[in-house]
Amino acid sequence: MAVILLRHTRPAVAEGVCYGRTDLDLGPCFAAEAARLADALPPVTQVVTSPLSRCHRLAQAIATARALPLRIDPRLIEMDFGRWEGVAWDAIPRAEIDAWAADLLHARPHGGETVAEMATRAAAALADLARGPSPVLAVTHAGILKAVHATRDGPEAWHRPFPFASWQVIDGP
Repeated sequence: MAVILLRHTRPAVAEGVCYGRTDLDLGPCFAAEAARLADALPPVTQVVTSPLSRCHRLAQAIATARALPLRIDPRLIEMDFGRWEGVAWDAIPRAEIDAWAADLLHARPHGGETVAEMATRAAAALADLARGPSPVLAVTHAGILKAVHATRDGPEAWHRPFPFASWQVIDGP
């Protein structure tokens, strides 16, 4: 079964700010990007989305344009960065960043969610989506995309960029 993973469009946030669960406003190019994606994406049977508005509003626009059902799956939400949310990456104490880098999967210096916890829920969501009607569009975040690819392709995927408004087709669970 095919799942198309789509990263949301660029949100209205300054470059270099850590955000995960923060619910951000949409960027100024949202309407044009949403229309382009609704036309360009491959055919799908349904749209599933993260509950955060930067994903939900994009998913809603695509589902409406294509007359498709829309469902929210909270497992597709971005990682919770705890007290780092809304802080510039270069303002986060170096010791905390180093602790996280030393144990990327299990460290929690920010007090939020671990990468391993996010990866576990992302894998469960993907497995459920792969068992449903195919193909399905999942509108989500870079962290979820990285988690899915790291599970399938290896740990180097944690460092792979996933541009805004880009998608990947995943075949099978």
